[in-house]
Amino acid sequence: MAGERWRRRPAAAARRNRDRKRRLCRCRTGLSGTTRHGRSARVQRRRIAVWLAAAALASAAGLGLAAWRPALPPGGPSPAETAPDLVRQGAVLASLGYCASCHTAEGGRPYAGGRGIATPFGTINATNITPDPETGLGHWTLAAFTRAMREGVDRDGRHLYPAFPYTHYAGLSEPDIAALYAFVMTREPVRAEAKANALPFPLSWRPLIAGWKLLFVRTPTIPGATAPADPRRDPEWHRGAYLAEALSHCGACHTPRNWLGAEIRSRAYAGGVADGWWAPPLDRSSPSPLPWSRDDLARYLADWDPLHGGAAGPMRPVVDAHRAVPAGEIRALAAYVATLYGPGPDGSRTGPVDRAVATEASALTRGAATYAGACAVCHESGGGAAGGVPYTTPSLGHRTTLRAPDARNLILVLRDGIAPRDHAPGPIMPAYGTLLTQAQMTDLAAYLRARFSPDGPWPTLDATVRDVMRDARPRDPQTRDPSPRAARAGPSP
Repeated sequence: MAGERWRRRPAAAARRNRDRKRRLCRCRTGLSGTTRHGRSARVQRRRIAVWLAAAALASAAGLGLAAWRPALPPGGPSPAETAPDLVRQGAVLASLGYCASCHTAEGGRPYAGGRGIATPFGTINATNITPDPETGLGHWTLAAFTRAMREGVDRDGRHLYPAFPYTHYAGLSEPDIAALYAFVMTREPVRAEAKANALPFPLSWRPLIAGWKLLFVRTPTIPGATAPADPRRDPEWHRGAYLAEALSHCGACHTPRNWLGAEIRSRAYAGGVADGWWAPPLDRSSPSPLPWSRDDLARYLADWDPLHGGAAGPMRPVVDAHRAVPAGEIRALAAYVATLYGPGPDGSRTGPVDRAVATEASALTRGAATYAGACAVCHESGGGAAGGVPYTTPSLGHRTTLRAPDARNLILVLRDGIAPRDHAPGPIMPAYGTLLTQAQMTDLAAYLRARFSPDGPWPTLDATVRDVMRDARPRDPQTRDPSPRAARAGPSP
């Protein structure tokens, strides 16, 4: 018995020690059963959560303050604000700003809106800017119009999406804004409700645009307008700088954009995208086979240049709008843009190329046959300036389109053609989107690139043709391949 008690004593002592430690632990930590370290960590997490919530609320409040703009009282123009001289001046400025190209839907009433502008984020629908009191600008004062042009905020205080180029219009002078106001407020009123934009949430939440503006919107630096004049340049150049940087907003298309859709200012005029078309660079990186002189640009911007050709795609309505602009304004714009190219050639600007193509490759053989049947009758005529088919260049080797980084512009023009102008001479080309299969289009593009460009095959040609031709109507199996007769309408890009 004594031995048994002796063996139990250590076990009992061990239990008493464990119980003592447990009681001590409870006294230190309380009834929750957590340690001091655990309680401290939990308190720290709560503090962090509180600070994060406070920061989020402060950010939301700051964004709300930045986003809020007051609604401006309704009104309209006074007789002095729509004086005939102002209206005439505004008409010229509206043509230089290409207002109708966005604010007029295809087949629609002038300036009544409705045209969808495709962006990487969704579709923005242009608004009605006629003086209709219910669906247009009928109740807008000059102050409201000025705020919209310079700050991108409408009369009701809503932020406007930067598809409307207020990032450039911020550099407009007050007299020019007043003249534009006089012009739009004297258009025929059209009742036309604006279509809803097709944007996903949260991009459809307009207050977010206020944050975008804080990051990216600055008054353009324009020599002689918003910045000191350049003493090395003449008044014509300064006028062209004002037009290009502000009213004509050339960089909106010809400058690359970042992932938030803002122009990359450090790469101004290095090339961009407009309505799905490649907008070529206007700086020294231009792949144009020939340099652009001021006279070349003036002819191109007014109508057609015999060496470089003419405009297609979204640039075509720009050139058409210039038909209502005094020649001096076009020369000024050309004088400025010509200096963007720099003093010497760069990239592949090494002169036109027209070389023999090895036809061992079956695709190039097929492309050559399509070219002979559909294109050669016009594009082998020597060019309009030499007595060939009007509105053609001496060779397709003169065209920047065939030096582009991909084939999208070429395929778009081949697909849709170039429609004739209304009641005016100009280039015309048949649309081959319903006449050529995707395979024929691919072979033709490969042949044109191989013959008229030194830059090698387009690596993504097949994918580009598929993407562009997806929107073309299917070809009628009974339609014959295009013949020379079908191709006599005019030039390519």
